[in-house]
Amino acid sequence: MTILDKFRLDGRVAIVADAETATGVTFAAALAQAGADVVVAGRNAGNLDNAAHAVRSADRKAVTIEFDITDPKACTALVNSTIDEFGRVDILANNAEVGSTSAAIGENVAQFKAVLDTNLNGAYWLARACGRVMQPGSSIVNVSSVLAITTTGLPHAAFSASKSALIGLTRDLAQQWGTRKGIRVNAIAPGFFSRAIGSGYTDSYFEKNSHRLVLGRTGHLDELASTLIWLASDAGGYLTGQTLAVDGGVSIT
Repeated sequence: MTILDKFRLDGRVAIVADAETATGVTFAAALAQAGADVVVAGRNAGNLDNAAHAVRSADRKAVTIEFDITDPKACTALVNSTIDEFGRVDILANNAEVGSTSAAIGENVAQFKAVLDTNLNGAYWLARACGRVMQPGSSIVNVSSVLAITTTGLPHAAFSASKSALIGLTRDLAQQWGTRKGIRVNAIAPGFFSRAIGSGYTDSYFEKNSHRLVLGRTGHLDELASTLIWLASDAGGYLTGQTLAVDGGVSIT
């Protein structure tokens, strides 16, 4: 086996949560191009067509499943449906998230809880459902954020708290499941990506904060997906419990 062969995912089955988004579509396409069959999942089945098409365009099998990540039973049902269809789950791209740009003093209880319910609780429910059926060599990749590591000058208390907690969850699940189950659990912390910029990040913001973009530009989603493939594949077989900041250097400024 060559080094490049280690990045292949032939014969494996991946679940991509929140596959309606540009990030989810890119993840699904990359996993399929690396050889995996992919379950594309999200809250609205009608919005999953792009991800499914990207998978099938790579000559891999795609299944679309509507589910609510905040519901533990729905997460279990998603995994059970994947097992029924493919007989296995090897990879989870734990990508579902909601954002918040409310100032802390004005953010109400319901808003704060809603962010944590998806970004932290939901990520846990889905990871746990996958962890129960995954075999040794499987990989979970949680999608955190550079906002778990640094700030951007805009109000993101709920979002930052949820993504910071997700890093802690990643470490703990890696410790629990590494020795006992042979499952690797890592996280990626994206910075600013051109097709996935959140609310509040305007052109004037980037002009004012251009010094923080060490590489001089926002990222391309295929660069984020490349990191996912590394962590999901045998090429990343000795990494677990880690959080990789894919941020062009924002977190070091």
